Amino acid sequence: MLWLVLIAVGGPFLVSLAATFGVRSWARRTEFVDRPGGHKRHASPVALGGGVALFVSICGPIFLGTILAWVVHSGDKPPEWLPGIVQTHLAGIASKLSTALAIVGGAFVLLVVGLIDDRRPLGPAPKFIAQFTVAIFIAGPVGIRAVEALPAPLSIAVTVLWIVLITNAFNFLDNMDGLSAGVAAIAAAIFAVTAARSGQVFVPVMAWVIVGGLLGFLVYNFSPATIFMGDAGSLPLGFLMSVVTILTTFYDPARNLTPLGVIVPVVVLAVPLYDVLSVIIHRIRAGESPLRGDWRHFSHRLVKRGMTPRGAVLTIYLATAATGLPAIILPTVDWASAVLLLLQCLAVVAMIAILEHAATDRTA
Repeated sequence: MLWLVLIAVGGPFLVSLAATFGVRSWARRTEFVDRPGGHKRHASPVALGGGVALFVSICGPIFLGTILAWVVHSGDKPPEWLPGIVQTHLAGIASKLSTALAIVGGAFVLLVVGLIDDRRPLGPAPKFIAQFTVAIFIAGPVGIRAVEALPAPLSIAVTVLWIVLITNAFNFLDNMDGLSAGVAAIAAAIFAVTAARSGQVFVPVMAWVIVGGLLGFLVYNFSPATIFMGDAGSLPLGFLMSVVTILTTFYDPARNLTPLGVIVPVVVLAVPLYDVLSVIIHRIRAGESPLRGDWRHFSHRLVKRGMTPRGAVLTIYLATAATGLPAIILPTVDWASAVLLLLQCLAVVAMIAILEHAATDRTA
């Protein structure tokens, strides 16, 4: 399994390195750049279009890998060089072809909407329409649903709201160099390990592919960034992360995975969820639009407290790991241990809240 993980991470990493370099060069030549001004803190224009590189390096391998599995499975006999675990799950991976096509298609729609918005702001309404349309398609006809024990209409509604929430959480988190990509990479790695522990293959490989693509992009996007992902990156990225959480098996009595596993996504994504919800509350209390960009994010609060932007981003990476890593064992522990893990997650979030509210809010 180790070599499969290395390929799933290494391949997209190399593709992302090359794709991001190429997109950055193209963006600079065509003046597709994010210029300073408003709530933006960068001092000079920075290339946009990073979302294209992320799409190529993440969705490309997911699509091609599933196609390859389908082609190999349709043959008379799987090649002998395939490892045993892949041969065992080859039929299952091949059966995910329609799912992979739907996921890549949904990400592509959000990529296009994001690119248009990066070029000329669309406003929130068209972006929300696109997000809800993709989410309804995924939860409805495609059948990727959360909490399937619920009646179908309720399960679809929960799934749609979850996809839109997580999509916007990573969109909101894209407010500082390397922040959204780094947090997503940490969370995706945790989901990959969790899915592998539950006996899945397609989902952990998909999650490791996301990790590889993000790590390659971070070479250019970490502070000081020379390219931004923009909405063309943050919207598809949030969508992919939401789909990974839905596809991961967190509860399976046959594998001694308890019902407590269903809260794993909330624990792993506690930091981005707290950021988006707290920022919306701050904006509403200030009498402003909850969708208007500002400097009220957790990362900005840390900078106000004296941290450098890079230090603030690394601190949020650490907070994400602190809430997320214990979630790996959450589906397999007893109730008492689960309570302790949840208390740890709440303690980290409480620490974030204290840091935010201790800072003097000069933007309110």
